[in-house]
Amino acid sequence: MHRDSMPGRATFTVRSAGCLAALLLGMLVPAATVAADWPDTPLARTEALALLQTLNAELLSHPSATLTLERWCGSHRLAAKPTVVALRDRKAGKPLPDDLRRALGIDAGTPVRYRRVQLACGNRVLSEADNWYLPGRLTTAMNQSLDQTDTPFGKVVAPLHFRRHTLSARLLWSPLPDGWAMDGLPPAGKQRLVLPHQLLQHRALLEDEHGHPFSALVETYTDQVLAFPPPAARD
Repeated sequence: MHRDSMPGRATFTVRSAGCLAALLLGMLVPAATVAADWPDTPLARTEALALLQTLNAELLSHPSATLTLERWCGSHRLAAKPTVVALRDRKAGKPLPDDLRRALGIDAGTPVRYRRVQLACGNRVLSEADNWYLPGRLTTAMNQSLDQTDTPFGKVVAPLHFRRHTLSARLLWSPLPDGWAMDGLPPAGKQRLVLPHQLLQHRALLEDEHGHPFSALVETYTDQVLAFPPPAARD
């Protein structure tokens, strides 16, 4: 779990900025925020599934989720300025799951730090991430940045020229029911299409250019990744 190492006024400034950003985001993104006004039609459901699969493929083919989300935010006009920021929950703590400890190849005595962040673009939280990382495999400057700032993890460790090793990637919700390819598309509903908050989840390791893992991630992507008008509505 994070421990502040920057004393005095500088720590207060960083903390205040992070708290202010989180407060503003909470005001801008209320719990009732919906992804978009998607109709419950066979076409809209098919488009939503295609978009989720496209995002999934983009995340699987690039090492940095942060940069992938910035491209997604820009291409789908989710914010006036498509810059992704990390909003940290500095009070959060969560033990490293046993399977991820084994994947990292470490024992119970190896120091592990934890980061819980929301990746937001504009006023929309696109993903919520649990990140366990090994400070002993990072540089002093990287550890200081991770301790003292809210800079996204991928940007901090970019000098490692890291690669992403995906352990699992799964849709948590599908717009189309199982067996639709054989049974046909569902009929149109009378209400708008309701998207759950969590749509997609990835579990992954980050490895340096020598193949040494230094971080384990569980990233959950929210309904806000589809917070734009359905393609058919723009025709």
